Amino acid sequence: MPDSISVFASHAGDYDAQRRRLVPCFDEFYGTAVSVIGLREGPVRRVLDLGAGTGLMSAAVLARYPDAELVLVDGAAEMLDQARERLPVGSTTTVVADLREALPGGPFDAAVSALAIHHLENPDKRDLFARVYDALRPGGVFVNAEHVTGPNQWLADTYRLMWREACRTAGASVEELADAEVRMQTDRCADVATQIDWLRAAGMQDCECFFKQLHFAVLAGWRAL
Repeated sequence: MPDSISVFASHAGDYDAQRRRLVPCFDEFYGTAVSVIGLREGPVRRVLDLGAGTGLMSAAVLARYPDAELVLVDGAAEMLDQARERLPVGSTTTVVADLREALPGGPFDAAVSALAIHHLENPDKRDLFARVYDALRPGGVFVNAEHVTGPNQWLADTYRLMWREACRTAGASVEELADAEVRMQTDRCADVATQIDWLRAAGMQDCECFFKQLHFAVLAGWRAL
């Protein structure tokens, strides 16, 4: 079984170019995640990006909140190299670390993640959710734009089939889909309802799925004021 960090490090150079072809709902998926950050009043001055990769989510956050300070965490230094090239100097800090390790010091107004946490085993996901809660300021939000599975095997298989068709329509090549399938061998996806329960168990309030298309979902919860 390939290790997720090494797999993604080896694809750092072409990762961005494939995103729109392999995430056919890209604009709504990332756009919804950023919109959820601002659903409640309060400052968005400091944001933690978990599994930040090449900085796609951080760039979307900065487009909405240009004065925000972002702290990007990823296990692949090669991905963070790409993020530093994309993002404005002075607006971000990058940290090479596994998501199972201690998080950078808070408090954060928001924590975000895009297509990263599903690589963790389920107990590690739950532990991360609890640590994110602790890192948020009162009223802070955790937004996870995630790759989820279906509530049963038939739905999970159907998501995969329909995803392949959507990717081909978006222009993905046979080779890109094959490479994506290899990377997906590292996935440890959980369904939406289970993850909402985990967010609540971590202490989050008003936990909800704000977007879902096949196996792409935007989940969020808030720390109490």
